[in-house]
Amino acid sequence: MQAVDKGAAIRTVQMLTVAPTKLLTNPRIGEKVEEFSPREVRRFLIGHYEMRYEIKSNTIYVLRLWHTRENR
Repeated sequence: MQAVDKGAAIRTVQMLTVAPTKLLTNPRIGEKVEEFSPREVRRFLIGHYEMRYEIKSNTIYVLRLWHTRENR
């Protein structure tokens, strides 16, 4: 069994929690994912994680969040 670095885990959770609030001031910060066109789906990298979100009118929907080592 591998030891867990609790400090790193806490920093990761904080980073993932704060990231979506950045979208409130700059919703188009993420790269557009063309395969979902005409929907405005974007990807935002947060450390080793990727978040996919969609912009509809004045609402931002977080669609998925995963570690980039996952095969998605």
